[in-house]
Amino acid sequence: MTRYCFGSVWGREGISRGTRSMLTIAMLVALGRAQEIRWHVQGAINNGVTKDELREVLMHSAIYCGIPAAVDGFRNASAVLAELGLE
Repeated sequence: MTRYCFGSVWGREGISRGTRSMLTIAMLVALGRAQEIRWHVQGAINNGVTKDELREVLMHSAIYCGIPAAVDGFRNASAVLAELGLE
């Protein structure tokens, strides 16, 4: 499973890794997967996603996934950014 998800799918050339990260975060907000959001925010930063882009993804998620889900996403993203010294 790990090889398929993070090798075969994440390694495809159709979209950038940063775009994959942003899509993943939006989907995790929709699913209410707080811990996975934390992991993927750190991965997104490593994939070149900016704080401003993360903010936009989370704001856009609020419209389609609901305010409570997006607030949880912001809370977890902020915690990771603070841990990385990127507040």
